[in-house]
Order: sequence, then C-alpha cells, then structure tokens
Amino acid sequence: MELDFSYLQRHWEMIAHGLVVTIVLSISSIAIGFVLGTLMAIARRSSIRILSAATAAYVEMIRNTPLLIQIFLTFFGLSMLGLRLPATLVAVLAMTVNTVAYTSEIVRAGFDSIKPGQWEAADSLGLNRAQAYWHVALLPAIERVYPSLSSQFVLLMLATSITSQISVEDLTAVANFLQAQSYRPFETYIVTALLYLALSLLLRLVLWGIGRALFTRSRAMAAA
Repeated sequence: MELDFSYLQRHWEMIAHGLVVTIVLSISSIAIGFVLGTLMAIARRSSIRILSAATAAYVEMIRNTPLLIQIFLTFFGLSMLGLRLPATLVAVLAMTVNTVAYTSEIVRAGFDSIKPGQWEAADSLGLNRAQAYWHVALLPAIERVYPSLSSQFVLLMLATSITSQISVEDLTAVANFLQAQSYRPFETYIVTALLYLALSLLLRLVLWGIGRALFTRSRAMAAA
C-alpha cells in the first residue's frame, strides 16, 4: 500500500475551514455551557425545592441520553417549530445543552467539597450571600474541580465531530467529503486524527494557562 497525501494538500483550504468551524463550535459551547452550568449548580443547591428538582431532572435527562439524539432532537424540533436556523447555530445550541448538564454536576461536586465551617466564617465576616458564594464557594470549588472541567471540555471538543450528522461543515464533515472524492480514506483520517490530537493538546494548554492565571493559591502551593 502506498500513501498519497497530495489530494489533501490541494484542498487544504477546505480542511482549514473545517478546523475553524470545529474551534468555533468548541469555544462557543464551552464558554456558554460553563456559565449556565455554574448557575445551574447553584440552582441545584437552592432551598427552593421546585427549582432544585427541575435542575436535577434536567441533568439526569441529558446525562442519560446520547449526545447524537440530543442533536437530532434540537435540529428537527426547531424545524417543526418553524425556526430555520443555520446548522452551525443549532449545533452550538445542542452542544451547549449537553455541556450545561455535565458542567453543573462537576461544579456541584466542587460546592459539596466546601466545608460548613467556611460558610460560617463568611457569615462571621459579614459577607452577603453573593460575596460568600464568590469568595468562599465559587472560586475554591472551581479550583478543586478544574482538572475534571478541563477534561470534560476536551471531550466536548472531540464530540463536535458528531455535528457532521446535521450537515455542519466541521473537520469530520470535511474529512468525510474528501475521502469520498479521493477514495483515500486512510490518508484522510490519518490527517484528521492528527488535527484532532493537535487541537486537544492546544486546548489542554490553553486551559492550563487559564487555570494558572486564575488560581493564585495553586501557583503558591506549587512554588512552595
């Protein structure tokens, strides 16, 4: 067997376009999903039973159904409602819905690690509820679960390949098209796998840098 990558070299612009779409999908879903997932983790711990139960039901429903089915339901459900949105936007919505559930559970685990004494200390210092959540709960909780969040975000980036099923022109969709045209599936998917590997390593590096910038206590402990 002789490998020939010349066809892929001639279509590097298509591959670059798919790469950009994959990056946009990942960043959008991660950013929105993290914010909404954190808010949902707070709501999950609410004393309002209806709110807590609703968020718990949402998390269980999303975590126990395949991502591909969620994407199909979002895509065809919006179409049935008369909303003709671009496939990329629908993919961002579906990926965000999934990310919110997983992020919520990870952040909630971080909240559960905060000892009651820390809340009591916040009360004794006169901090209001918002200040206590930010300084005593939110930052320390996210710091403790940040490695899990980072791994989840990398998995999300890899899962964007599924969006090719609803005609999103991501990296996988471009690879499928090129291998069908060139009859060179092995070469095509070798390059695709290497690009996903590079994206994963780059995303891990970016997330590591963000963690180093945000969590000064971790830097101090590492230095010590």
